[in-house]
Amino acid sequence: MIKAIIIEDEESSRKILTGMLAEHFKNIQVIAVCTNNAEAKMAIEALHADLVISDVELGQETVFTMLQQLTSIDFEILFTTGYDKYAIQAIKFAALDYLVKPFTATDLAAAIGQYEQRQQQKQPMKQFEALFHNLKLYQNDLKKIALPSFTGLTVFPVKDIIHCQAEINYTQFFFTSGQKLLAIRTLKEYEELLGDCGFIRVHKSHLINVQHVKSYTRGEGGTVTMSDGTLIDVSRRKKDEFLQRLDQL
Repeated sequence: MIKAIIIEDEESSRKILTGMLAEHFKNIQVIAVCTNNAEAKMAIEALHADLVISDVELGQETVFTMLQQLTSIDFEILFTTGYDKYAIQAIKFAALDYLVKPFTATDLAAAIGQYEQRQQQKQPMKQFEALFHNLKLYQNDLKKIALPSFTGLTVFPVKDIIHCQAEINYTQFFFTSGQKLLAIRTLKEYEELLGDCGFIRVHKSHLINVQHVKSYTRGEGGTVTMSDGTLIDVSRRKKDEFLQRLDQL
């Protein structure tokens, strides 16, 4: 049985969520329903839940404020939120899960299914450290990203990523330190996540950090030389967009 705590300040949303859980998830026991940060902190510290399902916005506060007050986080958390681009981006960078309101029972089932697949591996505190770090920042060059791999999860500064390469359904990351990491997500997912941080897809297999472009050689599509010496072909259809981004540096 999964012990869950719900944190939701809107009465209608509380009823919908508790109803979904009662009807579709017989293996989940709701041990507390909280309406604000103070109640949530007391429940989390006293009841030791496996899963917390929490709205991001709680009145004039966010749940992030409460989470940062905890001495440890040894539970999984599923965020729910209206469309808040900044909060969602911070959650994504930390490789945490979220649902955008209004969501269906099918959406909730998919999120619970992902939780059950990794139930034996609690979310490491470093993911939340990355989340809290990014919530404080507006400068892209100071952001950190949590990258899940086959052996665990590692947090890196975004500015240290030189380029990324598609490896079927995975993505190989290359860093300024010379380190490489194979992340277990697709290049398309990272293209969407890093697009606002100075990254551009120059080829179906390559996503590059324009801050690490050393030179560009003209051709049908052309070739870019990265700061680590890697040569990457630019596809013909991406050439104009890429050159426009270079002009903006």
